[in-house]
Amino acid sequence: MTHSTLEDSPGPDYYTILSVSHDATPAEVKAAYHRVLLASHPDKQVSGGSGDGVDIGLLKDAFNTLHDPERRAAYDASRSSDDKKLGPRPAQVISLEDFDEESDMIWTYPCRCGGTYVVTEKMLDSGEHLVGCANCSEVVWVGYELVEEAENVQP
Repeated sequence: MTHSTLEDSPGPDYYTILSVSHDATPAEVKAAYHRVLLASHPDKQVSGGSGDGVDIGLLKDAFNTLHDPERRAAYDASRSSDDKKLGPRPAQVISLEDFDEESDMIWTYPCRCGGTYVVTEKMLDSGEHLVGCANCSEVVWVGYELVEEAENVQP
């Protein structure tokens, strides 16, 4: 498999983690934190269902950052400058060879969240290589691996 994690990717999106808008009040942030914390508690999981796998440390960081006005302002400033410079940053670079061909010219690849990345020939032909997961906000870069064939040229 051909995977590589890209360095210098922006940190986690705390607004997405807590499912709050960018203009949420500190009270709304606190309520969202408690809601996500409670929903991710192992004793509160629906029987037979899979847990969200929420990283409690990351959840606490999201709450502490968005609840404190100074930390939130610094976080927002760093995120907006990252977005202007970089655009969406893929979590991985994945070769199309690593995808499973589901039907004629449609490929899928499992995301670590349990969702799926879906790529079509039309997307690749149009130059669309950044593909988002159907369930979460993670993005990967998908493309063909170029293979150089050695030519048997006799002198």
